[in-house]
Amino acid sequence: MMIQKLFKTDAWIVLIGLVALLGLLACAPVETKPPPQPPSENVLRVGVSTNAPPLIFRQGERISGLEAGFAREFAKYLGKSLHFVELKWEDQIPALLRNRTDIIMSGMSKTAMREMRVAFGTAYFRSGQMALIRLKDAARFRTGFYSIKGNLAIGAVKDTTGEFFVLESFSDNTLITFSKSREGVEALINKKIDMLIHDAPIIMYLAAENENRRVTPLYSLFTEEYLAWAVRKDDTELLQSANAFLQTIHKDGRLKAMIQRWIPLTR
Repeated sequence: MMIQKLFKTDAWIVLIGLVALLGLLACAPVETKPPPQPPSENVLRVGVSTNAPPLIFRQGERISGLEAGFAREFAKYLGKSLHFVELKWEDQIPALLRNRTDIIMSGMSKTAMREMRVAFGTAYFRSGQMALIRLKDAARFRTGFYSIKGNLAIGAVKDTTGEFFVLESFSDNTLITFSKSREGVEALINKKIDMLIHDAPIIMYLAAENENRRVTPLYSLFTEEYLAWAVRKDDTELLQSANAFLQTIHKDGRLKAMIQRWIPLTR
């Protein structure tokens, strides 16, 4: 009998405790995630894809290259701190449109299709598509564009103007795409592709980087393209600032000096 009373008493104590705990929880404030903070007006968020040397790439822990230099100088010009936002190449424009970045400074070619979605500033460099081949094939491709015939395996980086060029101009050949240009170089050396097509400054850099691995560029441009920075179409103030900055460094000679530092074959 005494055991039963103790059991009942303990049960009531547990029940009362649970009710009290539930009451406290009900009264406690509900934790919610804070809303996303708007971008700071004192920070320039620059979208970059760090796999395109000498335009933009990682050198140890530092983001380096021509575009990185431009970004650092542009942030100073605006009186802002700089924040690089590293993205996959195919995510650059979507990230810009979703306000994750303020500007794309990543070796982007100005094309009519891209202009449907973003606004480009004044072009800062004339470029084009160029091919990297094995040195032993130099005689085979000596006439450049016109020697690319037959059933060739042609490599390009996905979602670049190089890929679009191959699809339009060499549809009879096999296109193999890569996420990074250096993957394409390895495929070329290992005879999985016959040539790699990419932006001329990148091809020249890759050739220099692999000088002892018997690769060489075809010294002719297949296309004429212009590199420029991209912003959202409604961000007219930043676009005007970018154009004014470019005009400033063109006049004081920094533009030419910076380009020749990273692309020394430029004349």
